[in-house]
Amino acid sequence: MNDVKKLTPKEAYDRMNSGDDITIIDVRTEGEYEEKHIKEAVLLTLDTIGTSRPDQLPDLNAEILVYCRSGVRSAAAAKKLADLGYTNVNDFGGIIDWPYDE
Repeated sequence: MNDVKKLTPKEAYDRMNSGDDITIIDVRTEGEYEEKHIKEAVLLTLDTIGTSRPDQLPDLNAEILVYCRSGVRSAAAAKKLADLGYTNVNDFGGIIDWPYDE
């Protein structure tokens, strides 16, 4: 089983600005996403992550950064993704703790 890494908002921000190929996943509802989301984040609501791999995430080895509103749904989603075989899943908690403008 793959482990999920927990990142601080600063670590996640640094990864996003590293120039590396990173997929940012927002697991909140569509309404929450439309209200405010991190630039370039892909909406993949927690309840759509099931037993098959999401079409938005074709590469099992891609670096994935997951967030939600407060950190509860992101932790659950990150675990689900790791259980589906994704090898580089990082949970950076909730957007309420995100001090950056994106």
